[in-house]
Amino acid sequence: MKEEGEHIRLAYDKLWDGTQQLEGWGASTGPQPVAQRHAGDTAAQLKSCGDDLGAPELVGANKETSVKHLKGNKGCSSKKVTRLTAQMKCLYTNARSMGNKQEELEAIVLLESYDLVAITETWWDKSHDWSVAIDGYGLFRRDRWGRRGGGVALYVKKWIEYEELPLNNSYDQVESLSVRIRDRGNKGNLVAGVYYRLPNEGEPTDEAFFLQLQEALCSRSLVLLGDFNLPNICWKSNTVSCRQSRRFLECVEENFLSHVIDTPTRGDAILDLLVTGASELISDVKIGSNLGCGDHALVEFTVLRDMGKVRSIVRPLNFRKANFHLFKELVSRTPWEMVLRDRGT
Repeated sequence: MKEEGEHIRLAYDKLWDGTQQLEGWGASTGPQPVAQRHAGDTAAQLKSCGDDLGAPELVGANKETSVKHLKGNKGCSSKKVTRLTAQMKCLYTNARSMGNKQEELEAIVLLESYDLVAITETWWDKSHDWSVAIDGYGLFRRDRWGRRGGGVALYVKKWIEYEELPLNNSYDQVESLSVRIRDRGNKGNLVAGVYYRLPNEGEPTDEAFFLQLQEALCSRSLVLLGDFNLPNICWKSNTVSCRQSRRFLECVEENFLSHVIDTPTRGDAILDLLVTGASELISDVKIGSNLGCGDHALVEFTVLRDMGKVRSIVRPLNFRKANFHLFKELVSRTPWEMVLRDRGT
């Protein structure tokens, strides 16, 4: 029995040594790392097996991939990948005039490295063109024309792939704009919008905004920010006390949107809203202090841009360059009756 055991061990050693000489066991392009094989080392791979599966795979910014090898499979067949999502850090506030708050905003944005910043009531006009840029950010703005106040703006980090979302149902009195942000995970683009509604806004303007909202809803991943000036909506019970507020609440419910801010943003009222069609994208919502001497709170939150889920990736095997003669020889020289004895086969 000792001689038989030694014979089996030598046969196994030769089988593994020969198997390492096989080529093409994982279709890949370009040079690939070669891992040496050792008994009991689950991270070891066959030659030309693709990526080094013993190390985490990084997928995009702030993404992490942990790899789990299938039990008992020391070759190159499949791996299970858990992908954590990339996070986009966002900030929103109603500035009620950026006139003397621009430097403070720029300092906050650069210090915290926000990816997207939304502002309502900028009170900008053409005289501010030279002073509103922030280094490293693209700026979209819609100023109020013909009268003082109002205006909305979006700052987006330049490394992000984005474009302004054109809304066909435009209406001069609607102070809103939206951008489309490409999702690296190909799960659908993110639409981020900002909107300011006057406290005494008329119904025609509200209806024009609802038409714009319908266009933006072409993306399920909608994040809409703004000062809606609808203090009589009770978001805990979804009840209202006036017709215009009821119309907005009906629009939210009919389009399966949700509101994620449950803390007052100005005094005791929730005037600033964060409305989304995918609440699972939103996390870490924080209500902070004011910008300058403003009376609206800063709202910070995180958007998960890549909704990658746990999935199995099966790597196809490429046998074109395999040495089948060597493989057949090794298989024929293996004492299979002894190897498979007491294994239920």
